[in-house]
Amino acid sequence: MHPSARLGVTAAAAATLLAAMALPGAAAPVPGDDESRVLVFSKTAGFRHDSIPDAIAAVEELGNQNGFAVDATEDAATFNDTDLARYDAVVFLSTTGDVLDSGQQDAFERYIADGGGYVGVHAAADTEYDWPFYGGLAGAYFDSHPAIQPATVRVEDRAHPATAHLDGAWNRTDEWYNYRTNPRERAHVLATLDESTYSGGNMNGDHPLSWCQEYRGGRAFYTGAGHTKESYAEPAFRTHLLGGIRYATGAAQADCRPEQGYRPLFDGTSTDGWKQAGPGSFTLDDGTLTSSGGMGLLWYEAEEFGAYSLKLDWKMTGDDNSGIFVGFPPSDDPWIAVDNGYEIQIDASDAPDRTTGSVYTFQAADIAARDAALNPPGAWNTYEIRVQGERLQIRLNGRKINDFTNTDPARSLRQGHIGIQNHGADDEVSFRNIRVKELPDTPAGGTRGKGGK
Repeated sequence: MHPSARLGVTAAAAATLLAAMALPGAAAPVPGDDESRVLVFSKTAGFRHDSIPDAIAAVEELGNQNGFAVDATEDAATFNDTDLARYDAVVFLSTTGDVLDSGQQDAFERYIADGGGYVGVHAAADTEYDWPFYGGLAGAYFDSHPAIQPATVRVEDRAHPATAHLDGAWNRTDEWYNYRTNPRERAHVLATLDESTYSGGNMNGDHPLSWCQEYRGGRAFYTGAGHTKESYAEPAFRTHLLGGIRYATGAAQADCRPEQGYRPLFDGTSTDGWKQAGPGSFTLDDGTLTSSGGMGLLWYEAEEFGAYSLKLDWKMTGDDNSGIFVGFPPSDDPWIAVDNGYEIQIDASDAPDRTTGSVYTFQAADIAARDAALNPPGAWNTYEIRVQGERLQIRLNGRKINDFTNTDPARSLRQGHIGIQNHGADDEVSFRNIRVKELPDTPAGGTRGKGGK
């Protein structure tokens, strides 16, 4: 596929694909010239995993079922500009050792710089130790491993397509790698190993297993799972791998920026600190808050916020309506939030200043940027709402889509509560993992306006 096609499918195309997959008996999309194409590379120059044939077959089956073509090779000569340009992502499938020469490495660096995708599976971390670019792309190098055994995986991100299907705890058997460094400062960690649940972990309690990142122009996903043949027949692992491939090809969007310093306001276990204002409610199930009835607001009564980054994951089922309110005074009347705060809208089909990513009725999102970043109904999205002074910035799946400054003297973003809306009986929107990080009152290099704290 031509490099320009690696920008990903449109939101409309993604919605069509999702709808086709959801229909009972619907035929799987057939890969064609405009469909994604993935290269599976499994050359080994060290230990060779006997699961490689099962893994290749699994990726081919996932491609047949989900509309992307798959080519498999162990020929490093494929790593040239012409051949690599055909692919939206390259899967390094339990590769080991030094598998590419310097010219092939250069071609792969150009491929990533041109927007290509990388998926590393298991021993991909045991590959190319003398190539710094690859070490950064993979995120970490292999150090050691104990015997194959059961362990508990703690899922940190339940919005990314590789982990959204998982519970907070994922119990499975595999060969669990230790890594030479922790990738957390450079990549976005999706899941970690609970070292208290098995023997042989050596990463001092913070043991990433799977992560993603944007790297030098491309997208990268890595999972340390996948040593055993049985992994590739395991539905949860296959979905995990599929989600990583879809992120790497650009078929699914996610916020893969490193994330540190946030504290939970809703961690999936309780609504302590939250209070319902007005009619309707939210139900709590599987770590998820889902709106019901309305028009009301579930607001965080326990604390007001000034300068902060608020992140939360959300999902619509169809043409639904909700929003996130910020900067409003405490009240059990939801209209106080409407009249005194600002709403960051979630809506599939309204006017530009009242649809997803808008500051409701005040400022539309950058629609082209929003559409490029948006996952369709049925899939999770992540907002970052960043408030500093009177400036409100909105990122969708890591992409900036709105930048608004309050000039209304009757409103202020400098202090207030946050809340999520339950809009109406026909609107079902779900939320996960609401977290916040305090920030300086003004952005770096900025100046504090009148009325600052």
